[in-house]
Amino acid sequence: MTETAEPTVTPEPAGTAAEGHAADPAATFTELYGKTPDGIWAAPGRVNLIGEYTDFNDGFVMPLALPHTAVAAVSRRDDGVLRLYSTDVPGGVVSLRTDELTPHSGHGWAAYPAGVLWALRTAGHPVTGADIALTSTVPTGAGLSSSAALEVVTALALNDLFDLGLTPAELAVIGRRAENDFVGVPSGIMDQMASACCTEGHALHLDTRDLSLRHVPFDLAAQGLTLLVVDTRVKHALGDGAYAERRAGCEEGARLLGIPMLRDLPYEDLPAGLATLADAGAAESILRYVRHVVSDNHRVEQVIALLDAGEVRAAGPVLNEGHRSLRDDLRVSCPELDLVVTAANEAGALGARMTGGGFGGSAIVLVEAGAADAVADAVTKAFAAAGHAAPGIFTAVPSAGARRLR
Repeated sequence: MTETAEPTVTPEPAGTAAEGHAADPAATFTELYGKTPDGIWAAPGRVNLIGEYTDFNDGFVMPLALPHTAVAAVSRRDDGVLRLYSTDVPGGVVSLRTDELTPHSGHGWAAYPAGVLWALRTAGHPVTGADIALTSTVPTGAGLSSSAALEVVTALALNDLFDLGLTPAELAVIGRRAENDFVGVPSGIMDQMASACCTEGHALHLDTRDLSLRHVPFDLAAQGLTLLVVDTRVKHALGDGAYAERRAGCEEGARLLGIPMLRDLPYEDLPAGLATLADAGAAESILRYVRHVVSDNHRVEQVIALLDAGEVRAAGPVLNEGHRSLRDDLRVSCPELDLVVTAANEAGALGARMTGGGFGGSAIVLVEAGAADAVADAVTKAFAAAGHAAPGIFTAVPSAGARRLR
């Protein structure tokens, strides 16, 4: 394969988000490309209720889609050219040749949608190019899957325009391949599956081994509850090696235990498994990683049972346990995330934990609806007292997955 050529960049149109104007992807598309898009698609970000760092261990997760979305105006091309533009990133149109797309070749934000086209073509799908204009309301670096939203909205649009006939789950797999093999982030499948497959008013109980899923009703308002998302404003980047190191540690733990994946170690056998690892001379970090993954899989099962029984409030302590495990065993928290959890619980929350990849990003807080404002205020005041920038706080509303808007 030839080396990827340097992308061609053309100037931004007038009236972009970078200049302080509201982003209208259809209008932006027309101004950029001189034609009307073939369609408009949207894919959401997600927040994960429970089950962290379990997806690449074939485990269980329970995300829900957010109302925040990546929106793409797209037209098909048949000349081997891919043109990409984002209202959210300074710079102009990035132009690439589809037959010159090469993994790990840079391109910044554009690598995510470009990687989707590469993954489709590598899988044998006849995708011959596209013009794409993107805008997103998913916060970047907040652990809410802004990259997966870009991947899934691109995959859905190309699936429709080229009549590929792929299912939502198959589109999620394409998005993960783009992120893993093209961009180079060794993430699991949860984010793309949540963006592609979630439904309004439900959380997604996903088995990441076989991608079987169940939509679990999650109407907190009807039970007098609220789930807050607290964006610490601390940016995280999963490509910095810490995520990959933990994934490698989990794989080494499974190897030493003689099992395919950590999913295959039952929770009740965890003490014996840890003893086996210690006897094998495993690093202390591997013992911690194994303990977290196996126990977090168990916590997903606990929360599912509580939701099915209508005992949502009892999930609060499980969230707290999950945070302690992420903080102490996996060691992916940070002072700001820990402060959210401490301040929220001291102010009367039912439970709280960091969510997403960690090292910054967001936390979730389960709280009685009538106490939501007081808890949010307590967290904000705690941040001010600690000298941190004010966090962003909003209510998580279980929303629809990827769809065509028009």
